[in-house]
Amino acid sequence: MAAVKGWSDVALTPREEAYPEQKPFAEAKLKVSDIHTVHYWQAGNPEGKPVVFLLADDRHGGPGAGTSGKDTTFFDPAMYRIVLIDQRGAGKSTPSGEIRENTTADLISDIEAIRSELGIDRWLVFGGSWGSTLTLAYAEAHPERCVGLIIRGIYLSTKAELAWTYTSGANQLWPDSWEAFVAHIPEDERGDLMRAYYERMTGSDAKVAQEAARAWSVWEDSTAKLIPDPAFIARSEDDEFALAIGKIESHYFVNYGFMPDGHLTAEDQISKIRDIPTIAVQGRYDCVCPASSAWKLKQAWGPKLRTYIVDDAGHSAHEPGTKRLLLGATDEFGKTLKW
Repeated sequence: MAAVKGWSDVALTPREEAYPEQKPFAEAKLKVSDIHTVHYWQAGNPEGKPVVFLLADDRHGGPGAGTSGKDTTFFDPAMYRIVLIDQRGAGKSTPSGEIRENTTADLISDIEAIRSELGIDRWLVFGGSWGSTLTLAYAEAHPERCVGLIIRGIYLSTKAELAWTYTSGANQLWPDSWEAFVAHIPEDERGDLMRAYYERMTGSDAKVAQEAARAWSVWEDSTAKLIPDPAFIARSEDDEFALAIGKIESHYFVNYGFMPDGHLTAEDQISKIRDIPTIAVQGRYDCVCPASSAWKLKQAWGPKLRTYIVDDAGHSAHEPGTKRLLLGATDEFGKTLKW
């Protein structure tokens, strides 16, 4: 397959075949607060080049989603020591769905604690969707720990992005799915759907919370792929997953990621990471994290940010064109970066 240039002057060569799914060679939990214990695991080569994975499978990346073996398929297991973290309240981290002591600053602190626990000096950071937010926030807080960044489905945790998803934007492309999402909320509360769902999912009525969480997750996963995938959407009806991710996502969203609006692209922040080798991959028709966010990041960062647009993809990391470029990125960085 021909190399891709996209919004970059430097071509990226896609990789056609994903790597085999890996099993853990080590698994552990770290007590990070009086409330939270964070689960993390490692796969690939124990002596390999360290990479930390901050994206959750082919879903929207959370916050609130855990990792899986499928996430290891982006990395050459002979080249990389793959570290996968279930963020607070997500996956195998406990307690599930807990929103107390759960902020972006807390997650950054957890990543650093795990890096220190593993004796890793510097690592490649890989994240998509909310994971791209967390990758950028972590890198801006600890640029000296990042040998490189790979981000996908760019999300900057801004009011405009949330308005696109929960007020007007994605609903123009997915009116059928939107109608079901809106119908769950009484008319007098539809002026702030995000808040209305948050109050239900974090309220004391377990039945109301579960029903709201299911509707929330189905809406989001309905928009995640360029071509609707009923089996993919049906997974969102899993009660335990839907409630955990719904509570934590809405907690972060009503608080705008616990960052000032526009924080990640402000010059005082971008200047800290501009020289870190970074590859960004973006689906042209991403309805969860629209391509305008990738463009905004590119404009703030400047020519050193290598950004590639997949013209036949939506949001999912596992859509073919997106996955080929992410695989090409990990292959290239594994050979060219200096740890």
